[in-house]
Amino acid sequence: MLDFILRRLLQGVLVVFGVTTAVFLATRTFGDPVALMLPLSATAEQRAAFAAQLGLDQPLPTQFARFCWDILTLNFGDSTWQRRAAVDVVFERLPFSLMLISAGLGVAIILSVPLGAIAALRPGGVVDRLTTSVGLLGLAMPQFWVGLMAIMVFAVWLKWLPTSGAGSVWHLVLPAATMALAPLARFTMMVRANMIEELNKPYVKTARAKGLSLPRILRIHTLRNILVPFISIAGWEFITALSGYTVVIETVFAWPGLGNTAVQAIKRGDLFLMQAIVFIIAGLIVVISILLDIIAKSVDPRIELN
Repeated sequence: MLDFILRRLLQGVLVVFGVTTAVFLATRTFGDPVALMLPLSATAEQRAAFAAQLGLDQPLPTQFARFCWDILTLNFGDSTWQRRAAVDVVFERLPFSLMLISAGLGVAIILSVPLGAIAALRPGGVVDRLTTSVGLLGLAMPQFWVGLMAIMVFAVWLKWLPTSGAGSVWHLVLPAATMALAPLARFTMMVRANMIEELNKPYVKTARAKGLSLPRILRIHTLRNILVPFISIAGWEFITALSGYTVVIETVFAWPGLGNTAVQAIKRGDLFLMQAIVFIIAGLIVVISILLDIIAKSVDPRIELN
């Protein structure tokens, strides 16, 4: 296990280094950072002074070495939008994104397991058809539309919940519910499909022949066998959400997370803030992927970590 963790950490360092190089080349090759961050009215002298201040007048290898050192020391520069350290802005907004993702995926996980299991017990039955239809509907509806409809119904018409922003648990309800819809559909269909496959395997028929009740078989054997693929899918959903899937939801509900912050940083040409967001998210994704592998190994020791 220790060898695996060290190997994955090394791979993660290489991934983050690759992201570092890609962002550096993209910001220096496809655009002028000085022109991006200064207003159009800036004079040539102001542009030259700003470039010298940031070291952008140095040769490209020197810039890259300084860029890598700044990343190692978490010095991403000051956000031109927020007028403070970009890393401070990221660490201030990151908990909001993690809170939204955790709440949305938590609801999806809690509901999907019983729904998928019940649908799998009678494939083709009323419950199965209803669950599948609602799941397909959840996948087909765009998140921005679902979010706008939720605001209109529950915030504007019924006045039960706030329309946007953060500050209390009630502000989290609508964005988390919108966030949960598509993962809930995917999780439910995955649980249903895997459960049907497991229920048709010989060990289930043998257990039934020995007199074990179906709920006991589901609880002890079947659910455990589908747990590993479920962890993989749930982890993939978390990583996808963290890497930008929540941008639409955070924008619709004005939720102060990293996705909304990234959109504002792009609009305002805040290069340092965008860089900080990219690198911290890349690092988090590496750590989360390693944790998922360790959890899967803990659940099923037969898994080969290679």
